[in-house]
Amino acid sequence: MLKIACQEQLLPGETLQDKWEFAQSAGYDGIELRGKGDLHFRDRLPELRKALADGVVMPTVCVEMLHFFGAFDDALRRDAIEQMKSQLSVIGELGGLGAQTPASYGMFSRRLPPFEPPRSAERDREVLLEGLTELGEHARKEGVTLFLEPLNRYEDHMVNRLAQAADLIREVGLDSVRIGIDSYHMNIEEADPPAAILEAGPLIGHAQVSDSNRFQPGAGHLEWAAWLSALDATGYAGYLAVECRLTGDPVEAVRSIPSFLRRVAG
Repeated sequence: MLKIACQEQLLPGETLQDKWEFAQSAGYDGIELRGKGDLHFRDRLPELRKALADGVVMPTVCVEMLHFFGAFDDALRRDAIEQMKSQLSVIGELGGLGAQTPASYGMFSRRLPPFEPPRSAERDREVLLEGLTELGEHARKEGVTLFLEPLNRYEDHMVNRLAQAADLIREVGLDSVRIGIDSYHMNIEEADPPAAILEAGPLIGHAQVSDSNRFQPGAGHLEWAAWLSALDATGYAGYLAVECRLTGDPVEAVRSIPSFLRRVAG
């Protein structure tokens, strides 16, 4: 049985308790939280503890910051690492599974001018390995997992494909660092998304879903049956976290997703 979570900003309701009531009625099994910068996620702890006490299931958090652990600037990179450590600690306190982050977002693309980043590929790798190691060690201490998300080539120039993430994670050598796959980015970057899932299978720790056009599953042309079948074949037992934009009536769009995914999964 698929376990499906929905990111909190997509769910109607003023409180997490309200959102959870709707989520359950629509067939969701959890809520994926969003972790903003400036220690905002830590500052939400009273709200999150109350939601947990009220039975809200919050397995994961997805970062929503302006800079990330692969930043060019040393100070921004250091801040991003501290922010991520805080998010890992908070999701650990909530009994969750882990936190998902890309190496960077919107920082640089080799597909757009000026085409050549200010840091060498060798230094990029050093920075990523240093950050993943530090964050992975913190995640292990907190009993959670850091999920590294490959983004498409227009949003990040360093980690675009599952194989690239897998290579970094193998070198880090920590079980507390895994790949967080995203169907939208895979649709752009992977020549054969199901094959990429099968190849990376043992290292996949989390999965986010949206369709080929970034709208809700079912609103694009992604081959969901093959995608979900490949993920199932890896033995993946985590959540499918819905991270998408919405087309049509937003409430009905969100409500439609669990039944669609379970139907195409067979």
